[in-house]
Order: sequence, then structure tokens, then C-alpha cells
Amino acid sequence: MEVRITTLSENTANYGVLGEWGLSILIEADGNKILMDTGLGMSTAYNADRMGVDLTGTSTIVLSHGHADHTGGLVDVLKKIGGASVIAHPDIWTPKYVQRSKDDFHYIGMPFTRKELESYGARFIFSDKPVHIAEHITTTGEIEMLTDYENIDGNMFVKVDEQMLPDKLADDLALVIDTEYGLVVVLGCAHCGLINNLRHAQKITGKEHIYAVIGGTHLFNANEERIRRTVADLKDMGIQKLGVSHCTGFTASARLSQEFPTSFFLNNAGTRFTLP
Repeated sequence: MEVRITTLSENTANYGVLGEWGLSILIEADGNKILMDTGLGMSTAYNADRMGVDLTGTSTIVLSHGHADHTGGLVDVLKKIGGASVIAHPDIWTPKYVQRSKDDFHYIGMPFTRKELESYGARFIFSDKPVHIAEHITTTGEIEMLTDYENIDGNMFVKVDEQMLPDKLADDLALVIDTEYGLVVVLGCAHCGLINNLRHAQKITGKEHIYAVIGGTHLFNANEERIRRTVADLKDMGIQKLGVSHCTGFTASARLSQEFPTSFFLNNAGTRFTLP
């Protein structure tokens, strides 16, 4: 099975396209066009045109979670493709905030209403369980917290009944492609932890070997202990391609590039990954 993965939106960019905080990745596999996230809003559709990437025929949009930097391009993308199935956890609609200081909560949640998105052709499929898109392609559903060193950021909150409560990021999910080379795991932000995402992917597929990991790893604020243990677990898994994006951060990216010199790459806007 040929797999083509094209990153349309990311914090940094290759020549000729725009960089923007967020992430959007187009997956073409098994006769399907699937868009994982839509970026913050300015770059996904624009970069697709600049790169000569035809988004028409995209049948499915997968939302990794409800933050604006992954959902902000939804309207522009839906206008461009004329509607699509949108797979997401139901918690994407819960108002989401980041705490910047004691009494300063900044809204970072979904920038559109469900009605507005449906008017542009969004056909929502909500599930907290894995959703099988094709024979070899599935979402993960909710990620189990399996490690003892990964945790949810303490500055993420949701507003429920006018109260600010810690956001457990139950809507965090990934996309998994089962290939003859091993699993290819496409991450949005991995808020629940990179290794938790990968172990959960192994669990739901019953497959141990992970060939490639592409996307956001949420290591930008990880301490040395977490990075060290993440590296050790990645080495145990035998990852052969590691393309990091978005929320990985400079320190973790530099460390991963040293630890995985033959498999590491920066997966920024304009990057194309093909298997085989």
C-alpha cells in the first residue's frame, strides 16, 4: 500500500509556503484522502494551492482535539472541498482555555459553531472509541494514560457551568495506518503523551511494530527526565521514521535529532513523506 503524507500547515515552513502556529496533514492511503486537522486558519488551503495539492476528493477530516490551532481552518477547507465527514471526540465543543496567569484565562477552543460548520458541508461523526475509516486506517479514540511519566499540562482548562475545571484532554486522538512496513501513527498534538499515544495505537491494532511517527509530540515543555524516558521508549519500539512538528519544541527536537540521526526529520509545512 502506498502512503503519501503531506504537511500543509505547521509552525515553520519550507520555501514557498506559509508557516503558522498549528498543524494540518493530508494523508493519502488505501484509496482515501484524509485531512488530519486544519491548522489555525490562514495557511492550510493557501499552502495546498502553493504546493499543487488538490484537496478535492478529501472524504474525511479528522480532528485530533478541539483547540483552535487544529480546527481554525475548517471553514476554508470545507468551502474548498464542498463538504466531508468530520470525525472527532464529542468534547471538541467544550469551551477550552489556557491559563496565562492566576486570573487570566485565554480562550483557545473551537472557533466555529456546529451549525456553522454543517452549513458548509461538515457531516460530524462523534466517538470516544476508534473509528475505522478504511480497512487499514483508524482513529485511536480516547488515549489511555499508560505511562507513569507523561501528564496533561496543568494550565489547560475547560469551562463547565461557568467554572474553570482542569482539561483532561479526553478529545486527544491520533490516526493510525496499518502498512506492510508497520504502523504509521499521525499525531495532532499528543497532549496525553507521545508514548501513551503510541502504546494505545499498538493496543487497538494488535500490532507491535511502529514504522513511522509523524506530527506533534507535545514535548516543548518536557523536563529532562521525561525526554530521557521518551527517548528510551522510542528506541525500544524501533521507530524507523520520526518526523516531529508543532508542539515538539526546540530542545526536544534537538535531542531527538541526536538520538535518532538516521530516522529523525523536521516535519514542517511543505514536507512530503512517501511510503514506500
